[in-house]
Amino acid sequence: MIRLIPFFLCLWGVLASPVLAQDLSGLARVDPAESRLTDSRGGAQMTLSLSQGVPYRVFTLTDPARLVLDFREVDWRGLDLTAFDQSEAITGLRAGTFRPGWSRLVAQMDAPHVVDTVGLNTDQDTGRAVLTLKLAKTTQKTFAAAAGAPHDPRWDLPPPARFETPRARNGGKIRVMLDPGHGGIDPGAERGAVNEKTLMLTFARELEEALLRAGGFEVLLTRTGDYFVSLERRIAMAHEAQVDVFISLHADALADGGAHGATIYTLSDEASDVASAKLAERHDRDELLSGVDLSATDDQVTAVLLDLARQETRPRTALLAQSLVTGMGNQGGPMNRRPMRQAAFSVLKAADIPSVLVEIGFLSSPRDLKNLQDPEWRAQMAEGMRDGLQLWLREDSEMRPLVRK
Repeated sequence: MIRLIPFFLCLWGVLASPVLAQDLSGLARVDPAESRLTDSRGGAQMTLSLSQGVPYRVFTLTDPARLVLDFREVDWRGLDLTAFDQSEAITGLRAGTFRPGWSRLVAQMDAPHVVDTVGLNTDQDTGRAVLTLKLAKTTQKTFAAAAGAPHDPRWDLPPPARFETPRARNGGKIRVMLDPGHGGIDPGAERGAVNEKTLMLTFARELEEALLRAGGFEVLLTRTGDYFVSLERRIAMAHEAQVDVFISLHADALADGGAHGATIYTLSDEASDVASAKLAERHDRDELLSGVDLSATDDQVTAVLLDLARQETRPRTALLAQSLVTGMGNQGGPMNRRPMRQAAFSVLKAADIPSVLVEIGFLSSPRDLKNLQDPEWRAQMAEGMRDGLQLWLREDSEMRPLVRK
């Protein structure tokens, strides 16, 4: 069982400068030829060669004894962990994404060890970095006293649920994050001179204005210009801002079939229909640009926390979707004949935040394409989404006391 007691070491990027450490970001790649994990006198030594410096932290866990290295963030693909681990003191290695924007390396130890020294040296000319870590054997008592997962909102998974009302937490306002789909090198769906990324940024700004005019809302956008933001970064932004609602905005195109009308999607491992499954595949295929797998996890505690959070978020998300359908439908839509659907969209995987993906319309539908280019129609849809959010807030407040019963 993992002991959640105070951690003994937390280091961010380049040790000499906290400011510089926070500026470091992006996906670092491992150079297998220059990386190794070997035994040293009385312990083990790790050398990890990275394509760039990134913030990191180090701590240990008990039952069994483990060393944990968290990074923001390292792509572990290409590193053969079996070949990398040449140390008898380390009996097993696992690596992967443990939450969006963060990756983790877990080393299981044959006996209690403490971190003797650790440091990240970055080449000022090339940007390449080398992390060096030395482990030293210690007693079980000393190890247990020092072990434990750190507590830092910049790194940690969120608590299973937030039961204070959004209005109480955010100074009387509900905090909404709007996510204009695609951007930069990823244009999304295209029809002639019209592309999804531009339309959705325009609509996100219009919706932001409608919400701010209504009062009671604080609005953030995952992007405010034409640049690429990975799916995992969009989720990480929502967590960092501690938003109450996450709405991803899209206007896709499906070549086979006559999809048309606004549709609200919620997260599910199994799609509600073939068209939804194909749409999710299309959205996540775009994420190959950033090369991040959002599905991997390491420790059992991570999976438990995610399951707990989703149990309490799921009914709130379903209510959000239904409220948006009502609000948008009352403004004239048009809505899809099945306006509420489910699919495995990676951008909806924030376990503790009610999250929906809204297809405002489909560029593959001539009617929707015409509507999407009409400012008056977009204004009506923005008002409908505003009404839906206001409806959700009222009903969600009434439902919250019943969530755990």
